[in-house]
Amino acid sequence: MAGGDSGGERPVLKRLNTGRPRLSEHAGLREVMGQFATGVTVITAGGDQAHGMTASSFTSVSLEPPMVLCCVARAARMHAAIMAANSYGVSVLGADQRELARYFADWRRPAGPAQFDSVDWWAGRHTGAPLLTGALAWVECELAEVYEGGDHSIFLGNVVYSRRSQDAHALAFYNGGYHHIDGRVRATA
Repeated sequence: MAGGDSGGERPVLKRLNTGRPRLSEHAGLREVMGQFATGVTVITAGGDQAHGMTASSFTSVSLEPPMVLCCVARAARMHAAIMAANSYGVSVLGADQRELARYFADWRRPAGPAQFDSVDWWAGRHTGAPLLTGALAWVECELAEVYEGGDHSIFLGNVVYSRRSQDAHALAFYNGGYHHIDGRVRATA
């Protein structure tokens, strides 16, 4: 038999240390994902456990039927708020809303509905989720499915309302910081 295996047992293979970081190293993965530019949103839920959270883990899933998803850590207050409301809202932030992104990322802000006292918002007509005034776009979703994804849950939502503003300047998150994107500028080939 090849490799000198004469007893029917498979030889034990030793892993070589190649010096490359493993994908499962959390700090390494965080740095890698920081190279992926994303839009910035504030995910919100209404009701008695009203809450908001800055998030870049938001994406379109389907146009027919209209569906989106967001990912939230199961340990986050936002997780319980979405589960209680059975719905969520999304405000896609504009370039001039950097301070709102920081505010909703700060765990020291007030809990519950009081966290919305210092910001301009309106209640979504379909979900009651707070939607932030001055955003680039708004989406309201009824919760369709919840999937486990490691230490997060993936909240799949049926879109029941969507609207966009006329502003063309987006807020993006890249390499650990906020950046201004002018939507009127097109990449050249």
